Amino acid sequence: MTTARRRLGTTDVQIAPIGLGCMGMSDFYGTADDARSIALIHHALDVGANFFDTADMYGPWTNERLVGAALRGRRDEAVLATKFGVVRDANGGWLGMDSSPAYVRAACDASLERLGVETIDLYYQHRVDPKTPIEDTVGAMAELVAAGKVRYLGLSEATPDQIRRAHAVHPITALQTEYSLWSREPEEELLATCRELGITFVAYSPLGRGFLTGAIRSPDDFADDDFRKRSPRFQGENFRKNLELVDAVRDMAAARGVTPAQLALAWLLHQGEHIVTIPGTTKQSRFDENQGANDVQLTADELAALSAAVPVGAAAGGRY
Repeated sequence: MTTARRRLGTTDVQIAPIGLGCMGMSDFYGTADDARSIALIHHALDVGANFFDTADMYGPWTNERLVGAALRGRRDEAVLATKFGVVRDANGGWLGMDSSPAYVRAACDASLERLGVETIDLYYQHRVDPKTPIEDTVGAMAELVAAGKVRYLGLSEATPDQIRRAHAVHPITALQTEYSLWSREPEEELLATCRELGITFVAYSPLGRGFLTGAIRSPDDFADDDFRKRSPRFQGENFRKNLELVDAVRDMAAARGVTPAQLALAWLLHQGEHIVTIPGTTKQSRFDENQGANDVQLTADELAALSAAVPVGAAAGGRY
């Protein structure tokens, strides 16, 4: 049973430090298996991992339906987060970003319907819309809180300045941004900004899209429809250089008696009590392995050694 908990922002809500990112159950990582995904969400609930992350654009739209179906009858056991603002067409094509107040309201109603819930616990702006002042977007999001459709507000991939501007309109409870041993950019300002403002930092892709597990040894390990085949960090010389970083983590994990994934997740959670993470998986074995990181306590020397082995900026290639 996962009994560890961390506070969500300045609220009274307690969430599992290692939740479950659900995107890969419907999109980007190959063939979906809804029955297996629903069983995994039920297993997560059974062991106390109560924090679930989805978005309207995953699928598009199908992932919210999947998560909603899985939580039916168990809604009160889950802290449910979803997102708006990245627009796709029915074929999955990219149409840009929209965070205009009218779109915010329409997107929320559509997500509530797909999820089959009355209230979204945590509602994120998925990406900052350059066409809409963030004050206008958050103002519309605050109206959703007042209407009882949303409990708490979040941002994703926002800058410190954007976070402060948004927070001045309505309290921001969570910031979701990529963070891991090989994506350490948030350490420059974001982590401190969130700590100062009482905002939970939600790290997505904490295992480098699976690379830090040590299980990926070749670009040929990916299915043709896996987006990592086109990701800069998984190609050519970048792949070979990044594999050296992974091997360093794997060696340190073996010496510690844990898996590379557990070591990477434990390192992340040790960076601050205001940090939680949402590794995605469709496999119960991987989920259980990830949860084991809750019990891994690292010394200052071990943390320093890991940070030295994979320093800021060490990963070769861009994130996207």
